Amino acid sequence: MKLSIAILACNEAANLRRTLPSVAWADELILVDSGSTDDTIEIAKSFGAKVFPEPWKGYGPQMNSAIDKCTSEWVFSLDADEELTPELQAEIQSLLSGKPEFDAYWVPRRNQIFGRWMRHGGQYPDYKLRLFRQGTARLPEDTEPHATPKWSGPKGKLHGDLLHYQYPTVALYVEHMNRYSSASVPLVLRKGRTCRGLIEFVAMTFVNPVLTFVKNYIFRLGFLDGRPGLLFPLYRAAYTSWKYAKAWETTQPSRKI
Repeated sequence: MKLSIAILACNEAANLRRTLPSVAWADELILVDSGSTDDTIEIAKSFGAKVFPEPWKGYGPQMNSAIDKCTSEWVFSLDADEELTPELQAEIQSLLSGKPEFDAYWVPRRNQIFGRWMRHGGQYPDYKLRLFRQGTARLPEDTEPHATPKWSGPKGKLHGDLLHYQYPTVALYVEHMNRYSSASVPLVLRKGRTCRGLIEFVAMTFVNPVLTFVKNYIFRLGFLDGRPGLLFPLYRAAYTSWKYAKAWETTQPSRKI
């Protein structure tokens, strides 16, 4: 059975030099680019990828657009900063050479954060639904950045790791969380979480982030990952607070906190 790889990119030249060799064996590479000014497009084409420049429409619609362009029976959705291990490559090839039991498969993802491969805090195995038969899984139109496709039917699990070179520096992580929290505001507002009441505001901008941090750092043993194990859930909790604070801010006439 043939396999298409669906990738989104914008100024991902550095990552693609590592990512694309791990999927060069696939039957089709589809890359939807949202305005790269570096060598992203040239690198993608050098690996035989079909490149489609499109304005950014939000993560869900953008990834669905890439999936819809895939012509193979099976699709693997891939972020530009990810890489398939040789074990995962071989497992997928073996699976598709036979008769897959399921129409969609969870893939364990291993995240590298601040230079450390995380093993705790909910970061491994960080299962993502990435391999699926075309026409089954899709992303919701309203979704936060870096969500994964959804499929309500039975799903299998693969064993080979997907490597995610997520955040090499603290500065990059904070910048991304600031940007992602802003991108999440429309979704928060559509869910009616405007935090206009004081109790809801405290709950969503303080209590919820604190509980999220405690869950990941204490109960999910994030403290076993050293300093990155502390910083990652701490800043992730800040992201949760920021998106609700920004949503509340948009409802204020002065737009000032």
